[in-house]
Amino acid sequence: MKKIYPNKEVCIGCHLCEVACVTAHSKTKDTILAHNVEKAQEGLAPRRNVAQDGPICVALSCRHCEEPMCVAACISGALTKNPETGRCEYNEEQCVGCWSCLMACPFGSIRRHPFKEKIVKCDMCAGRDTPACVEACPNAGLVFEDRGKD
Repeated sequence: MKKIYPNKEVCIGCHLCEVACVTAHSKTKDTILAHNVEKAQEGLAPRRNVAQDGPICVALSCRHCEEPMCVAACISGALTKNPETGRCEYNEEQCVGCWSCLMACPFGSIRRHPFKEKIVKCDMCAGRDTPACVEACPNAGLVFEDRGKD
């Protein structure tokens, strides 16, 4: 299964992956409207986060684990592992906002939605051939490839 892999050796901390993520998950698909209107009004949040420690930075998101602890911790069934795609999928309508998944994820990949009592997590831009964050990265700090079992 293809996954998004970060490459901290070439990440420059530009946050373009976050911008692309917000735009891709917006209603308008317009960068300006997504960031100036939808982000403020609807709490549109990136599903990817650039972590930085001094000069070292890396873009992090859901790793779509083989045996995801977040799915095991989800009491409502809002998080499931799709056996065909290998993706950890999230159904917002089923989420009860208990934050069990947030606490269970060892990578800190699941975040609280800024306005709703729900979570935000990477869906690898379901429906696209290549995730928006990977397409937007100017330095190949993110790659989308199949590396076999992780």
